[in-house]
Amino acid sequence: MSAPPPPPPAAAASTPTSFNQTRMELRTLMELRGAEGYEKVTELGGVATLCSDLCTDVTTGLSGAADDLAKRHDTFGANTLPEKKSVSFLMLCWEAMQDLTLIILIISAAVSLALYFVTTYLLEHPGGDDSEESQEWIDSAAIFASVVVVVFVSAGNDYVKEKQFRGLQNKIAADHNFAVIRGGESIQIPVTDIVVGDIAQIKYGDLVPADGILIASNDLKIDESSLTGESDHVKKTETTDPMILSGTHVMEGSGKFVVVAVGVNSQTGIIFALLGATGEEKETPKAEKPKGGERDLRKSMADLRKSIRSSLKMGSNKDLAVKEDVPVASDDGKSVLANKLSKLAVQIGYMGMLFAAVSFIVLMFRFCVETYAIQEEPFRPSHVSEWVTFFITAITILVVAVPEGLPLAVTLSLAYSVRKMMKDNNLVRHLDACETMGNATTICSDKTGTLTTNRMTVVQSYVCGELYVTTPPKFDSLPANVGEVLVQAISYNTASTSLVMPGTQPGEPVTQLGNKTECALLGYVQDMGQSYAALREQLPEEKYTIVYTFNSVRKSMSTVIPKPGGAGGFRLFTKGASEIVLQKCTKIMGPSGSIDAFGKEGIDRVYKEVIEPMAAQALRTICVAYKDIDGTPNWDNEDAIVKELTCICIVGIEDPVRPEVPDAILTCQRAGIVVRMVTGDNVATARSIAQKCGIIEPGSDLLVIEGKDFNAQIRDESGEVSQALLDKIWPRLRVMARSSPTDKYTLVKGIIESNFENNRQVVAVTGDGTNDGPALKKADVGFAMGITGTDVAKEASDIILTDDNFTSIVKAVMWGRNVYDSIAKFLQFQLTVNVVAVVVAFLGACAISTSPLKAVQMLWVNLIMDTFASLALATEMPTPELLLRKPYGRTKPLISRVMLKNILGGSIYQLIVIFTLLFWGDSLMDIDDGSYDKVPTPHLTIIFNTFVMMTLFNEINARKIHGQRNVFKGFFSNPMFYGIWTLTFAAQVFIVVIGGRWFFVYPLTAEQWLWCVAFGVGTLFWFQIVTSFPTKWVPDLMKKRSAKPKTGGKGDTGPVQDVNWVPGITAVQSTDDGATLQQKPASSMAVPPPAAAPSSEPSPPPNEDGTDVSIVEMATSKKKKHH
Repeated sequence: MSAPPPPPPAAAASTPTSFNQTRMELRTLMELRGAEGYEKVTELGGVATLCSDLCTDVTTGLSGAADDLAKRHDTFGANTLPEKKSVSFLMLCWEAMQDLTLIILIISAAVSLALYFVTTYLLEHPGGDDSEESQEWIDSAAIFASVVVVVFVSAGNDYVKEKQFRGLQNKIAADHNFAVIRGGESIQIPVTDIVVGDIAQIKYGDLVPADGILIASNDLKIDESSLTGESDHVKKTETTDPMILSGTHVMEGSGKFVVVAVGVNSQTGIIFALLGATGEEKETPKAEKPKGGERDLRKSMADLRKSIRSSLKMGSNKDLAVKEDVPVASDDGKSVLANKLSKLAVQIGYMGMLFAAVSFIVLMFRFCVETYAIQEEPFRPSHVSEWVTFFITAITILVVAVPEGLPLAVTLSLAYSVRKMMKDNNLVRHLDACETMGNATTICSDKTGTLTTNRMTVVQSYVCGELYVTTPPKFDSLPANVGEVLVQAISYNTASTSLVMPGTQPGEPVTQLGNKTECALLGYVQDMGQSYAALREQLPEEKYTIVYTFNSVRKSMSTVIPKPGGAGGFRLFTKGASEIVLQKCTKIMGPSGSIDAFGKEGIDRVYKEVIEPMAAQALRTICVAYKDIDGTPNWDNEDAIVKELTCICIVGIEDPVRPEVPDAILTCQRAGIVVRMVTGDNVATARSIAQKCGIIEPGSDLLVIEGKDFNAQIRDESGEVSQALLDKIWPRLRVMARSSPTDKYTLVKGIIESNFENNRQVVAVTGDGTNDGPALKKADVGFAMGITGTDVAKEASDIILTDDNFTSIVKAVMWGRNVYDSIAKFLQFQLTVNVVAVVVAFLGACAISTSPLKAVQMLWVNLIMDTFASLALATEMPTPELLLRKPYGRTKPLISRVMLKNILGGSIYQLIVIFTLLFWGDSLMDIDDGSYDKVPTPHLTIIFNTFVMMTLFNEINARKIHGQRNVFKGFFSNPMFYGIWTLTFAAQVFIVVIGGRWFFVYPLTAEQWLWCVAFGVGTLFWFQIVTSFPTKWVPDLMKKRSAKPKTGGKGDTGPVQDVNWVPGITAVQSTDDGATLQQKPASSMAVPPPAAAPSSEPSPPPNEDGTDVSIVEMATSKKKKHH
């Protein structure tokens, strides 16, 4: 532990009375870039003077006193953006009324009502008419009432959903912390608590939360494309470009800066205010409507708004512009299920429109023939009312046929699952990822922290030619020069944010903060009886000469400091992958501390006798080396500096496999999911870990390969990746070692686009580093590590694992399958009702000139289907049985043969019952035939009531979609289901008893009620007969003719037409509006996703979601871990 820091200066310790810089002055300062910014800072007296003006200290930061923070908050503003006002309930009602079918119903009912009054009170009965027929106005009024109920229910669901989304967004924002220095200590605080004057620390992978001026840096490079559109990384130094901008991403190095602008005054805040995202834009008063040039200015501003929004989402990358000959998909989402639902909805809608149109034509034709040809009646105005009634019937058929309830069911099921998944350590950022995960066929997982505990410990070390196992050497037992340089190499050549803290209680293990590999090395120093903190205090990070931070090209980290002892010159320390660093060594510290020559033979011997045995025991091997430098070389020429090193030691770091992981992987394998490990460790270590996890078995012929060999085998003669060659490798591949982010991306892309198997693959990927971004974006579901993951990885992901644990992924699979099954259950139920209602209305219109089910009755049935059934079937809890079947995959039809059998079988039973009651019910029930009556009768009421009863009991059948017989299994474990079912049953009783003319019903006797319920219960017994029917006899009508990939969003199965009556389906897939649980800037400064820089590889094609791969940079100069 470090010694207590010196007390902060008075300026930072007490509440300042005033500041020498105003909010607008600081805001103007941050508008400068590069050399202009440096000149302005110099003009102000330098960064030290600026800190003094802001009453903060460069070294110790703010005191953290509450009154000081409050004053800064009041003076310079908070680091938040005002939330855009949520949509009011009345506005949601208005939006619900925009549904085309509802509008047609309202207009038709209004016309019918107007015609009724005109014909009844003005033309035919000027004095009014109190006969039974004169009560036809009730039909129109009932339709109005039904529309009001539908609108209020829809708006209520949307209102609750909006509140849930905002709560989840706030949860995500609250979990985003950032490192600042207060009172001389580095602490993590929420980004919303950052104030002007804070000294913030940034490192590789961070998303910068506020504007500031750089104080100190080490090899700092930042991606500013989200603000400027420039794809090249900008090198930041104190003397060339000290301007740090919010919303940008740290791609290399580290540093610290003083915060000078936050919230709406930061550069990102200014842009979002311009976009209107903060809700601060005011509408132009009607009296001040823009004219002429003002209108042109507004148009220009609108164009600018679009371009900035595009820049914030994808980056404006000219270098990686999509070529014209590359097909670009619209960004219609990536959900496998939602795309299938969209296509199915279109097909059902067309069928509904066909039946509605034919029904209207038949009714009109029959009425005209009977009235004008047979009865030879003259035209009367009241006939128009009949025509409108026919039109209302046709529209009602369309209302029943069109599955408006699908998007509601999808949204309810996803929102319910998202809330539950949070308890299972899955923080869902994109709703569609939830159900897509249920279709996953492949999981490409990291090793460190996901399959292993990420509590690293040095268990073996090779120092001075001797191997130490279990315990490290004592410092006093080592030669003086070796012990001294070893402790220095580890203490100085690790990030200052990596700390080993003692347990809070005696006997508790130490707490590792920061990079776990570095913490293992620091713990090694402490086990030797030395203090790394004491050395860091003697030479703070600000006095380092230069730091070459870890990335995927170097696979090492190097730090240069002034040579200890004041003798002049410099000392270089390097640590990293043992096989990489050893190749740069020409000397080694031998017994008694001698510096011995270290040639190829010596390297091969150490590799064979030390590194390979360690790797075989699943140890990560790290080599620590150093070099003394005379004179002052060109620090930019890294290759010339980091060579001819002296090897100090090689350590073997153990990262135990999580005890629950082998069972979790076995569960995945039983569920038909292939787990592949993609790691940066060497082959021997990766193979050992994979065997311990159960990914491969000893002696298995499954493929374990290094990234370089993988690349060599998948590229053709021209050096391009060949899908045919890739298809020969990936089916057997289980472990890829020494992989780069580009290798990971190539593997994921190749598996997704492969046609090697009939059922195309759905791929999930885990990642924690900045350069894991491309693979996370390309994957159908990207999992970012919540503990070790960088902000860039989290931005690119769909789900954040808050515990970095592989078992949480398995839980996500279970929830995803449950969502898919919940929607399938609802679909099976709704399609059965659709088929029956449409056929009854259509054939009834043809047979008796009117539909046995009246418009208001079908609207009530539609409400049962769309809302109540959605709530009941979409809230089923998952069961372990979900993991005992194979995944559906990308191309398997949404309606399985079992479901089709259930739909057709259930429809046949209900149609037989209804038409039997329609044509022979009067004689069977000993009642009058009411088929042709225009007033409520027991006959038609029995038909309506029986239909609803069969629908309700079929809802119980719909809970099983895989051929299970026991439909009541788990029935009472879901209070939502049986509660809604009971309330719906009670509502139907209420309607029949007192609904009267409003619902076109007549009160039934107890015997008639028993018959209706008996027919309903009959659906349960009929379901058992249908289940016994061999599924193989059912034609596979939903089978796709081709499984070839087509241009479209992730998870796309072909072009999806958008229709105005299923807006909720595309809303569910949206990654921009309320249905997306992202870190939106309304809550914090965690803002746009990153844009890209050019890669050394050829520019890959755009992602299937319509965005360029440059979303997250694919350059090979970074790595997911910072050693």
